[in-house]
Amino acid sequence: MSTTEQARFAGKRIIVTGAGSGIGKATVVRLVAEGAHVIATDIVEERLAALAAELGAGVTTVAGDVADPRVIEDILTVAGSHIHGLANVAGIMDGFLPAAEIDDETWDRVIAVNVTAVMKLTRAVLPRMIEVGSGSIVNVSSEAGQRGSAAGTAYTTSKHAVNGFTKSTAFFYTPKGVRCNAVAPGAVATNIEAPFRSAWAQERLGPLMQTTIPPVAQPEQLAAAITWLLSDDSSNVSGIVLADDGGWAAV
Repeated sequence: MSTTEQARFAGKRIIVTGAGSGIGKATVVRLVAEGAHVIATDIVEERLAALAAELGAGVTTVAGDVADPRVIEDILTVAGSHIHGLANVAGIMDGFLPAAEIDDETWDRVIAVNVTAVMKLTRAVLPRMIEVGSGSIVNVSSEAGQRGSAAGTAYTTSKHAVNGFTKSTAFFYTPKGVRCNAVAPGAVATNIEAPFRSAWAQERLGPLMQTTIPPVAQPEQLAAAITWLLSDDSSNVSGIVLADDGGWAAV
């Protein structure tokens, strides 16, 4: 890592959700290594404790469900008045359930975590970013936001919504100095559980996944893209959905 990269986030405060593992953790580790102070949130308190022990003073943790408005309030209180960046990484899968098989609990939970929490936290930080005329927001979307054959219906819908939310936010606030972009991963080595809960989905998706999905990426590869979009290195980039998927989008 060059000297420039080490100082890229010096003095900046950045919120990262889903920070206890996978892409979120890799993003926090990289941000702290490059000088940021990270407000890290995750639903599993033990993961955050381990992260804080590993990274020390570079991290302030907030444990809780990011879909809970009270947790968002806690995040903002800890973050303070000047927030330089937000990475909405937290997300959950849907068991690959197709539309005819979705139960209300799965639908509501996936939309709450993957879409509504993203909106509410973004809505909360925007006034502070607008006030100072700068900020960068990065949402983690998915290849499922680019196609209909990568997940179940609830997850696919949620990630299409994230893409639309990203582009709308960029349209409205880029002129005020706040950029908003999304990263769309393919398969990534994380601890997110993704079992098939539908025999029809497995029959329909299985053959496609065996022949089209590139090798599984490492979380650090996604963190590199997220931190680039958070940084001033991408100062002329807003409103994109960056496919970081090993070439899956080209298939």
